Amino acid sequence: MSQTSVLFDVAGPRTRARHRIYTVASLVLLAGLAALLVLRMADRGQFESELWEPFVTPDYIRALLVDGLVKTLQMAFFSVILAVIFGTIFGVGKLSDHASLRWLCWAVVEFFRAVPVLMLMIFLYFGYGAGPGGLDAFWCVVIALTLYNGSVLAEVFRAGILAVPRGQSEAAYAIGMRKTQVMMQILLPQAVKIMLPAIISQCVVALKDTSLGYAITAPGLTFVGKQIYGDFGNQLQTVMVIAAMYVTVNLILTWIATWVQKKFVGEKKILEVSMVAKTDAGTGLAPGGGV
Repeated sequence: MSQTSVLFDVAGPRTRARHRIYTVASLVLLAGLAALLVLRMADRGQFESELWEPFVTPDYIRALLVDGLVKTLQMAFFSVILAVIFGTIFGVGKLSDHASLRWLCWAVVEFFRAVPVLMLMIFLYFGYGAGPGGLDAFWCVVIALTLYNGSVLAEVFRAGILAVPRGQSEAAYAIGMRKTQVMMQILLPQAVKIMLPAIISQCVVALKDTSLGYAITAPGLTFVGKQIYGDFGNQLQTVMVIAAMYVTVNLILTWIATWVQKKFVGEKKILEVSMVAKTDAGTGLAPGGGV
């Protein structure tokens, strides 16, 4: 019996027919709203060729792809790699048997998880990046995203390790393995499968948050878009094109996350990780005791 049939009753013929009606009605409503939007844009002259010209001009297309999309993907890539390292260190640290280390890791994670990413970027740029010889705006974005996403991943890593059955670690200790060996050889390898979808989902968050870098003149899609609509006055068209590029890349990452979830992770384990992470996030308390 599947988990869905356990949690919910199987829909009967009348319910399935009602759901089909709801689906058709929703599609008709969405189509109507889309048509209304198109008509509204046409009435306001938003489909004039000069407003869309930059997006069919080779130089501007090259700028969007090379200076925009590539730089955005680079910032997301570096921030995710560093965030995984940060999350591993502080996630394991929150499970330490030493109270001082456990509370220090808890304070760092909770602080950077609570501070808005844009504020971190602005603080890093004007504190260490503005002026000659300062930190590049590119790396200000990467560091800010690393601190925030790393704090979120620390909870994911901690919850993933706690989701491994306790008998695994108890058996390892029973045969004389040290705590470091238990963590590296027993717990982490099993927890990786549980954590993969959440890590990939956080990649989507990091990719979207790179858009905030335009506030500190960091390269990326939004920075290039700002230059384009500054020259042509086509804010709406630029936003639509850049949004379509973000949606396309995020859909690809979402497809990867879904594939990984189906191939490597069961839904039960994902539910356990989510419940543990939400419980600690809601209480705001540091976890007690080590693994």
